[in-house]
Amino acid sequence: MTWIDTHAHLTDEKLRNDLDEILCRSRDRGVRSVITVATNVTNSIAAIELASRYPGVFPSVGIHPNEAQYAEREDWSSIESLAKLREVVAIGETGLDKYWDDCPWDIQVDYFHRHIALGRSLDLPLIIHMRDCALDMLDELKRASQAGSFRGVMHSFTADEATASTCLDIGLYISFAGMLTYKKSNALRSVARMIPLDRILVETDSPYLSPEPVRGRGPNEPANVAYTAEFLANLLGVSQVEFSQVTTENALRLFNRIDPNKVL
Repeated sequence: MTWIDTHAHLTDEKLRNDLDEILCRSRDRGVRSVITVATNVTNSIAAIELASRYPGVFPSVGIHPNEAQYAEREDWSSIESLAKLREVVAIGETGLDKYWDDCPWDIQVDYFHRHIALGRSLDLPLIIHMRDCALDMLDELKRASQAGSFRGVMHSFTADEATASTCLDIGLYISFAGMLTYKKSNALRSVARMIPLDRILVETDSPYLSPEPVRGRGPNEPANVAYTAEFLANLLGVSQVEFSQVTTENALRLFNRIDPNKVL
């Protein structure tokens, strides 16, 4: 069995100084590829540099909604230029967030629109963050889909079945992280059961959201995607071998710039 961790922050200070060991453990747990996801210009550049050093690591570029208020005037043009590099496999992390009250809403929406337009123009998938703003997010996604097609994934999904259904109708994939394994996540498990197998992805969101049974034991890392994937396979009633094949095919279909011959 092999897995693709579709969302990790390998440039985070909790991970970047131990990457050789972290990626070795990931390989030992069957992780073949990791998408290292950016949140600003600085770590977009760092993500691209990591990808040049580690086969099987693939970068995104983008500005997180909670980072948008810190963006300098020239930062967006830098993201546009970086996104054109062949090694970049996705745009983001982008999206909307009402949990943290530190970025004005109009700035978040403006940058979300920019990311959607960039992903559409380059035919690159979006990595979409949504927290405490499902209705607002659905309004923006519906409006964007009416303006033209785009591809993407709702990462670390925690919303309800109705939200998931609308995201699926728009054509997005749904990705699950470690929260799915927590004891109080019955509602989220119900959502997971309704996602078609050909639209489901797995991730760690490292160094955050460690799954059971490693929750609380230090920073999360890509090796732990296997725990979430194995839990999800059992939840859906499919073999781990089949689920490994399905989620790998899904990731390679969505992030179609990933070179399947480059593995950890």
